Amino acid sequence: MRIWEINMADNKTGVYICTDCGIGESLKVDDLKLVAEKELKVAVCKIHPFLCNQEGIKLIKDDITNEGVNKIVIAACSPRVNTDKFDFDPLLYVTERVNIREQVVWSQPVGAESTQLLAADYIRMGIVRAQKASPPEPVIADLCKTILVIGGGVTGINAALDAAKAGSNVVLIEKENELGGWMKKMYKVPSKTAPYNVLVKSDIFAKIDELKNNAKIKVITGKTIASIEGEPGKYNVTIGSNGTSESIQIGAIVLAAGFRPYDANKLENLGYGKFKNVVTNMEMEEIANSGSITRRSDGKPAKNVVFIQCAGQRDANHVHYCSAVCCNVSLKQALYVRELNPEAGAYIIYKDMRTMGLHENFYKAAQNDEGIFLAKGEVLDLKETSDGAVEVTVDNKLLGKTIKINADLVVLAVGMVTNTIPINRDVNNLTPDYVGYVQERQTTDGIVKEIIADPNILNLKYRQGPEMPHLSYGFPDSHFICFPYETRRTGIYAAGTVRHPMDAVQASTDATGAAMKAIQCVTLSSQGKAVHPRSGDMTFPEFRLESCTQCRRCTVECPFGVLDEDEKGTPKPNPLRCRRCGTCMGACPQKIISFKDYSVDMVASMIKITEVPDESEEPYILGFICENDAYPAMDMAGLNRLTLNPNFRFISLRCLGGTNLVWIADALARGIDGVYLIGCKHGDDYQCHFVKGSQVASERLGKVQETLSRLSLESERVEQIQLSISDWDKLPALLNTFSDKLKAMGPNPYKGF
Repeated sequence: MRIWEINMADNKTGVYICTDCGIGESLKVDDLKLVAEKELKVAVCKIHPFLCNQEGIKLIKDDITNEGVNKIVIAACSPRVNTDKFDFDPLLYVTERVNIREQVVWSQPVGAESTQLLAADYIRMGIVRAQKASPPEPVIADLCKTILVIGGGVTGINAALDAAKAGSNVVLIEKENELGGWMKKMYKVPSKTAPYNVLVKSDIFAKIDELKNNAKIKVITGKTIASIEGEPGKYNVTIGSNGTSESIQIGAIVLAAGFRPYDANKLENLGYGKFKNVVTNMEMEEIANSGSITRRSDGKPAKNVVFIQCAGQRDANHVHYCSAVCCNVSLKQALYVRELNPEAGAYIIYKDMRTMGLHENFYKAAQNDEGIFLAKGEVLDLKETSDGAVEVTVDNKLLGKTIKINADLVVLAVGMVTNTIPINRDVNNLTPDYVGYVQERQTTDGIVKEIIADPNILNLKYRQGPEMPHLSYGFPDSHFICFPYETRRTGIYAAGTVRHPMDAVQASTDATGAAMKAIQCVTLSSQGKAVHPRSGDMTFPEFRLESCTQCRRCTVECPFGVLDEDEKGTPKPNPLRCRRCGTCMGACPQKIISFKDYSVDMVASMIKITEVPDESEEPYILGFICENDAYPAMDMAGLNRLTLNPNFRFISLRCLGGTNLVWIADALARGIDGVYLIGCKHGDDYQCHFVKGSQVASERLGKVQETLSRLSLESERVEQIQLSISDWDKLPALLNTFSDKLKAMGPNPYKGF
């Protein structure tokens, strides 16, 4: 039987209660069965001693076949475990997991009345959640699967080659007239193989030849992206050059646009642009490629070369961060000096020597060279002498005294700046959601905001702007802890130095990861499935646009730029951009946005079905928890047998950003004493899988004061906290503190109405 053959008016709910893992010893499962059968009138309710074994699964499947059960409620262990066992066709059946193991019997006193009441409420809520849900109707389409790689440096070349090897057609576009990027300019590079202590020629030329000879890869040079519109599998990319343009269809995009060196012209204190024999580390590669290390001023051999580390980096007046590779680059270039002229010497003045990854042996090789001198110190002054040399005065921190070095050549280790930020922008002074200029223009209908981009890379035709939002300093923003390569624009994956400073070896690995993510994206999208973090979710947001008031909250708050707008401000969905977080659902005051298995009405019904006591000394508290951090943290508390406060009834949300304020108003109006929201950390150290859901929820709660005042209730009855998954051990104290505060406040005056 397929989905279209099911008469949804004949929904049959089957409830299955497991007694294993201490559930039967702690709870009166027969009473729970009565809740399902008598109160909620389910079609089937059965108790089984070991629901996840073959007999238990057969019991459920037999009821599906013989009883017509199509809504399956499993009251047992956490939905985060045994997912392979309780795997029933999601296109035919709704499966709801009710966690009465980790979050009830493993975290509550055995046989206590409060434990029984908690389990009964969770059974009620689970049944209602299942009954309000329906199977998804995925949009399955034959989508374009061609991968676009933007950037022809080491990252872009490797991304294109790896995507092609995996079977994808690839288009690579490079704005310069030739491929290779900065790597092509390198004289030599550290060895990629053990013991990593020698210099070798780069393999970039061989990679370029391999790229050009691959029949699955189309290479376009000397052109840029004029615009990108659409969604994964349906991108329309316009490529422009000299007033001409062409459009191509693309499935997903790897952004490998690379970096540029920090502008050394801003480093006058270090003599750049002032003294001829002060150069940058990239200019040093040009000098080495000439075959000898010479002075810029007169071409004479440079016998003493000073390398100044962190030139404009880790500096409050320039770039605040460390570029990670500069120490290795200076060590490498010091070896150039020694290799090309054994009589020459090199001095490296550093704040801290940082050789990342496998390069410790490379560092030691330079240390052991008798002509390379390393000094931890601070450069105090540079002066040009009459013969063109540069006298460098250094406060040597190890010797505890000031030293002077007469240098034929000074090399500044300038760092990396991502190319996602235009040259005319200060990387230290960008708002986190910078996506280009925003300019207002007057129209006959009023003020309309028109996004005008800085000269840049993607030029997206998105309502939320032409470029991607970023983290600090312009690096593309998403959730690097869990999803490296991901950006806040679904289907676009950042790799290499465009997303953070790294060396060529790491950039090559990065390229592989981004290419595989791009392929995964178009593959899942063609099956009607979401990509990370709700990978495989086949629901889509549904809009009752006839009730839309064009308030624009959904388009503004969506973390991923899913929604564009028509001329009236009505949202225009691009469903394949959607990550299914539900932030738009929480934003909508008209409640017009929902999913097949997740809606404002569903959660409101779950709140209404709970048994709120008319009189009780203990407060009765509703909790909303995100499924990514807070929910597993509660599971871990149960696994470790921590006792949690029994006064809470928690509802799991896809993301706290999906919290609709109507739920809070409904809960308090119903007599629930307080509402507690537990979300991911936001701010500088954000950990939200959906980028800013916890932050959005916090901003919305700032508006709840008006609602509470209207109900004559204290604003302190609603509270949100931030919780990392690793903070599970803090849950008992956090819950008890809020419960005690409500108890001191007294019962909700609406209780009993």
